[in-house]
Amino acid sequence: MKKTILFLSAAATLLATAACQNFKKGEGGLEYKIVKDAGAEKAKPGDFLIAHIEVRSDRKDSLLNSTYDFGIPQPINVIADTLPGTYPGDHNTILRMLGEGDSAVFRINLDTMAAKTGQPKPEVADKYISFKIKVEKHLKKGQLTDSAMYAQINTLMEGEIAKLKNAEEGKLAKYISDKKLDPKKTESGLQYVIKDQGKGEKPVVGDTVVVNYVGNLVSGKVFDTNNAEVAKKENTFNPMRPYEPIRFRLGHDPVIKGWTEGIQLLNKGGKITLLVPSNLGYGEQGGGGAIPPYAPLVFDVELVDIVPGPKDEEQKPAEPIVTPVK
Repeated sequence: MKKTILFLSAAATLLATAACQNFKKGEGGLEYKIVKDAGAEKAKPGDFLIAHIEVRSDRKDSLLNSTYDFGIPQPINVIADTLPGTYPGDHNTILRMLGEGDSAVFRINLDTMAAKTGQPKPEVADKYISFKIKVEKHLKKGQLTDSAMYAQINTLMEGEIAKLKNAEEGKLAKYISDKKLDPKKTESGLQYVIKDQGKGEKPVVGDTVVVNYVGNLVSGKVFDTNNAEVAKKENTFNPMRPYEPIRFRLGHDPVIKGWTEGIQLLNKGGKITLLVPSNLGYGEQGGGGAIPPYAPLVFDVELVDIVPGPKDEEQKPAEPIVTPVK
């Protein structure tokens, strides 16, 4: 099996949510509350905590990110607050107060963080980012070499990914049941519900299609859309990208297999919900930080227009690996 190590970026490491009161005051302005102390040894610099983590903005208590959406806990490297870019009272301070089985809520003052690190204040919140963390496993560095530590992480994460693979079919079935859907199913395993068949011709491989879409996990988490209002509502809005219908050539441009097959079921103007198993989506690799390995996906797609392609050239199916906008 290919070794897999999933690491959080610096921003993603700061994940959590705090919906409680009565924070204690810590060094560097840290505000925290230990929700559960299991009595285990606490983390030291160099250790890894395998944890579920969430983050919320103080703007209407908006959820920014969550490992629960990803489906598995993530490894977090615990470091000293004397290294460049760190300071007493940052997230590492609370991590060193936790061990296996512990959980806590805490919040970081963004003005303090900007002043201590010399970095611009993040724009995702007004004053605080609030966090919730639940430690599943504590991997102690001790005298282990880096390679030995990473081998432990690999083994643990491979086990977590295997759980995702085994749970995929049940997740999709539950989504269909919960939403009271009655989808049709193709030979490939793609399931779909046509909301509006549309009119005119259906697109074929080689045609250029123009579409609107919303993509979400079966948890309901929207991971991508070209609809600006939906993006704002779901806290995924990116002012640097255009929000307009996207264009791609069926069977030639790299989109997931579920899209190439599903869009050909519609006539121009049609709308469809695609229930895409991971083998027609992102498979065992997942799609970056937003789509887990072995994740079934749900897309609401509107076929806005069809631009006929050349009819005299050989038409070969694409090897899709990414969504049209990623």
